[in-house]
Amino acid sequence: MGDFQNREEKQGFACKLWRGERMTLLGFDVDDPEDDFVGFSIECKSPGSSDFVPLFNRIAFEYDRPAVEAVDGSRNFDSREAPFQKFRWLHFPWQPQDGKYDYRVTKMHMPRDGELKRGTQIELDIPLNQVTYEGLVDIGFTRNFASSQAYAEQFGNNPDIIPEDSEGGLKFKKLNLQNQSGVSVYEWLGFEAYDHIFGFLEEALKDPGVTLDAMAYDLNEPDIVSYLEKFGERLRVIIDDSPNPSKGHGAKGSPESISARRLRKSAGKAAVKRTHFKGLQHHKIFITRRDGKAEKVLCGSTNFTFRGLYIQANNVLVFHAKEVAKLFGTMFDIAFDEDPEEFRSHPFSKTWHAAHFPDHPSVHVCFSPHASTDLSLNPIRAAVDQATSSVFYSVAFLGQMTQGPTVEAFARLMERPVFSYGTVDARRSMELRKPDGSIGLVDFAYLARKAPEPFRSEWAGGHGRNIHHKFVVTDFSLPSAKVFTGSCNFSPSGEAKNGDHLIMIEDCKVATAYAIEAVRVFDHLQFRNRMRDTFGKKDNKNTKNKAPKALTLAKPEAISGRPAWFERFYEEDTQRQRDRLLFSK
Repeated sequence: MGDFQNREEKQGFACKLWRGERMTLLGFDVDDPEDDFVGFSIECKSPGSSDFVPLFNRIAFEYDRPAVEAVDGSRNFDSREAPFQKFRWLHFPWQPQDGKYDYRVTKMHMPRDGELKRGTQIELDIPLNQVTYEGLVDIGFTRNFASSQAYAEQFGNNPDIIPEDSEGGLKFKKLNLQNQSGVSVYEWLGFEAYDHIFGFLEEALKDPGVTLDAMAYDLNEPDIVSYLEKFGERLRVIIDDSPNPSKGHGAKGSPESISARRLRKSAGKAAVKRTHFKGLQHHKIFITRRDGKAEKVLCGSTNFTFRGLYIQANNVLVFHAKEVAKLFGTMFDIAFDEDPEEFRSHPFSKTWHAAHFPDHPSVHVCFSPHASTDLSLNPIRAAVDQATSSVFYSVAFLGQMTQGPTVEAFARLMERPVFSYGTVDARRSMELRKPDGSIGLVDFAYLARKAPEPFRSEWAGGHGRNIHHKFVVTDFSLPSAKVFTGSCNFSPSGEAKNGDHLIMIEDCKVATAYAIEAVRVFDHLQFRNRMRDTFGKKDNKNTKNKAPKALTLAKPEAISGRPAWFERFYEEDTQRQRDRLLFSK
């Protein structure tokens, strides 16, 4: 057992736990499934609790009343009576806390009499401490669940939590909307990223010996701007002004320009700089300093906006190591004190920078724009090409790339027998890059029109992109694991023109956190993709574009007359087989 994985095997049944960020991925395998095997029940015991509590399923074998009444999209069915018919499951503790979580997983069987019986059972635990690496880095993700059953259940699909357009963000009055646990809709949607961003600002604001440097691309979240104002003369900030003074961020009435004017009043005119490097000022960064020396840095893909924090899938990294903060501080000083349009000619942009630690993984960072984009993109290409086990990725703009090391490597990946999951945000839809090489398109508004039982209609999350991640994970479960993340879009044009940061960490624990996030996003979208493929085609004569029948769990072949639910997971050289083996070994 390690601090991010734990595995046990008993009587041909294997269970493995993987630590994610405030979540656990459970992987299962069965050497030779019995004919009456109908899935897994899962029970969890939280830190400090004396009892196991069952996880619940949304569907069951049968219902005692019409499905439209019995199955409403909520998790109504105890998995001891409605087992999960999947070989992995992602568990979100209701109120995550530091400490060990104990899991009890049981094989469930249904003999010919139709009564459920328990089979082999495994108990094992895993620590879910919120900080990824004490003293080095804490990783956090947004929830990206505005378009979800969870949001429908907890917040009634309320679409009024964000402004209709980004231009109105600074004047938008946030709703006082809470779930039954008293958690604000914004805190819930922002998840760990929310805690990191506002926790970072609050901690720095309370310490009079600390100054703050900030870099923003999109900037319309009013609470963040208000925090920045409170720093007064302790603040320096660089805000994007692309593409020009009459359009986009550079326009006089843009939230970014309005924020800049407000911050000039609070921090002083000289403390605010507008730039776009050679294309975009694309960093999303906070740096704290003490006596002028960088102490801590917050970075990643999350824009300081309503969509960035509350709608999109994004990530935030907080480095507590001064060695890493110093690298970002140097970049900021060059951009603030010198001409940012000349940054790619500066020696600092022409190499990778490394911070090494005796008890933690090394952190490698490079800062664009670069004179040669091969500097940043070739390591990504090499990692994808050299992966032998798995590649996970969520790259917002990959679908728009037509050439370059990254898109070429992913094209080759689709032809190789390496397990891969990926999501790519396309305009008005989401490209789902499947392990078999095919591409599915997910329309976020589609489920609202074609919701089968037991799923209620979901809010599509407003207008704009829903996936904004920028990360690639290779061989997460092997010693050669790598993660590439940051604000970088992985494109040659961006690396040649934009102010961005790209981080590489070679470490299984960090790689696992990002791999689980990729799985979470993929699974969240995969149902929509299946719905669109099956019921969204007008020429599909079998379905006639109708919603499907109510969903139920599959009974054994001896009872139902249909093939066992698990057979597809054992077909040789298929994505389901590779999925089953990857997460359980």
